[in-house]
Amino acid sequence: MKDFLFTLLIVVNSVSLAYMIGITFTYFLHLLFSGKALGQYVKYLRFSDYRRYIDSSNMIPVSLIVPAYNEEATILDTIRNLLKLNYPEYEIIVINDGSKDQTLPLLIEQFGMVAIEQPYKRSVASQPIRKVYRTSQHGNLIVIDKENGGKADALNAGINFSRYPVIVSMDADSVLEKEALIRIVAPFLQDNTVIAVGGVVRISSGCVIEDGDIKDIRLPKSALGKLQTVEYLRSFFTGRIGAASMGMLLIISGAFGAFRKEAVIAVGGYTTQCIGEDMELVVKLHRYMKNNGKPYKISFLPDPICWTQPPDNLRDLYKQRKRWQIGLINVLLRHRDMAFNPKYGKTGMIMLPYYWIFEFIGPVFETLGYFVVPLSWWLGVISWQFALLFFLLVVLVGLILSLGAILQESFAMRKFPKMSQILTLAAFALVDNFGFRQFNTIIRFIGFLKYRTGKSTWGTLKRQQFTKDAQQPDSKPN
Repeated sequence: MKDFLFTLLIVVNSVSLAYMIGITFTYFLHLLFSGKALGQYVKYLRFSDYRRYIDSSNMIPVSLIVPAYNEEATILDTIRNLLKLNYPEYEIIVINDGSKDQTLPLLIEQFGMVAIEQPYKRSVASQPIRKVYRTSQHGNLIVIDKENGGKADALNAGINFSRYPVIVSMDADSVLEKEALIRIVAPFLQDNTVIAVGGVVRISSGCVIEDGDIKDIRLPKSALGKLQTVEYLRSFFTGRIGAASMGMLLIISGAFGAFRKEAVIAVGGYTTQCIGEDMELVVKLHRYMKNNGKPYKISFLPDPICWTQPPDNLRDLYKQRKRWQIGLINVLLRHRDMAFNPKYGKTGMIMLPYYWIFEFIGPVFETLGYFVVPLSWWLGVISWQFALLFFLLVVLVGLILSLGAILQESFAMRKFPKMSQILTLAAFALVDNFGFRQFNTIIRFIGFLKYRTGKSTWGTLKRQQFTKDAQQPDSKPN
């Protein structure tokens, strides 16, 4: 029995170490490709002038779709923000997905909404519509009140009411920079094979947002907020940009993404009863375009920026990240036939296997490693050198990605231009490896264990009014 236990521990240690070496190498490649792509994009920006598009009659009209479920704290600031975007022609479609709070009454009162009869084309399935509201104050604003069906169902309802060829999905707790639409639509103008474009999502905690306007960009005050800021930079400035540059992007955040409506309708819209609806849609687009032999591109840009509210406590963070992991597993299982399938090109042969190995199964090995490696060292199964190597690889993975993303952001976008802000982020990039990374990995492991009982529901997170930070007397620039 003792020999069996020792053999088992050696196997688990070896697999965990191999996983850490593999993911370190893979992330390093991501960083190299994203750095190259970002450098090319910065050069492109030097010779482009987005401002000329503001009043251009050649811009593609856009339908902004904002699903909302119990968003009374943020919905008014979000809509005020969207009404002020610099874009020649767009509509804002707010879908109240059976909210139980004051989301709908606030919209009706604030914008003078009245119920109307609005015909629409049912291109994709959704739950029944209760009422449609419009206002004489803003001709491009429409509010749809429908039976609750989940975020994907709400987005489908928005697609049915949309009038324009490009749809942009975003969350009701987010705000966009004024030129975000111009930037995210540009790839559709430049290349008619582009069917989807993702934009960067950043943490709004700490920023001063008044009446929908982003007055000042600051780092979050809380340690949890700063850790999530580093995490978001790492995810978008390495993972997303790197994957898109290789033509293998599988996730466009539900908080901010643009799509050709005809392509979305062709794949049946968003998949309901699926909490990973954003990744699911992108994978469905890859599948459909490859199956039908159509040329296509799915792009990602680092500067059409959306600012969103993150969880502000560990309990909400736990619920969010567990839901993300369950959603990812759901999508991978739905499309398991695409993995290692040459029919789907690089997506099938490289990116989907990467997600299976490092995002689906990986957290299991990493979590086990956190417990098994110290236990094995204590029992004398492994040497202290092996245990130290495992720990150094854990730290190395985080530092390579985090510091690389921070440097790329400071080089290209400079939303945090002060040296004090960069140094603060760098410090939290190091702190991230001593508890926060392990916390997230264990959450993903729990998501793996609880996949079968995961629910395809919106979930609820505590929201704060955007203006709260602006009203705090101790708000000072970082």
